[in-house]
Amino acid sequence: MNMIKIAAVGAVALFASLASAEKAPESVERLAPTLKAWGENPILVAAVKAQNAKGESLDQIKQLDASWRATSGVDDFMRSLLESDTAKELAKLETSKPYFFELFLMDNQGANVAMTNKTSDYWQGDEAKFTESFKGGSGAIHIGDVEFDESAQAYLVQISVPVMDGGSAVGAMTIGVNIDQLEAQ
Repeated sequence: MNMIKIAAVGAVALFASLASAEKAPESVERLAPTLKAWGENPILVAAVKAQNAKGESLDQIKQLDASWRATSGVDDFMRSLLESDTAKELAKLETSKPYFFELFLMDNQGANVAMTNKTSDYWQGDEAKFTESFKGGSGAIHIGDVEFDESAQAYLVQISVPVMDGGSAVGAMTIGVNIDQLEAQ
């Protein structure tokens, strides 16, 4: 009986240490103010506002999302989000430091507006990266957990910031950060 209790306590301790190991290091938190300022970039704000003005319904977005997830390569619609002037602006931000990896911009419903790499889905509106950074229009910074990214073969954390127009969030942006490269700086 005591061995079972000891094993259970050990398992809880192991789980707690693994969970805390996934929390982003302090060096990531120090990036937050700089990345938040990116959310006020006039090119990005204008692109998000333009997409918001289209007034797509959530049903339309979810249909695009289903098609997106079913597409193995990059179709013309995806290419337009990868090659737009807004995507080029995101690419400039991404290449400003070697530890940035994959930036994408979302509208006020969490649908992609522009990106530097193809995302796994089109609609981010049901994920914390969007809900916590858009925050119903008030905006906030959201730092995700450190996770191993198969495509990058590296440990990454996503920082999401609101895209702000005046005092209101009109969308959000997610920035991937390569922890190993950040820590090497």
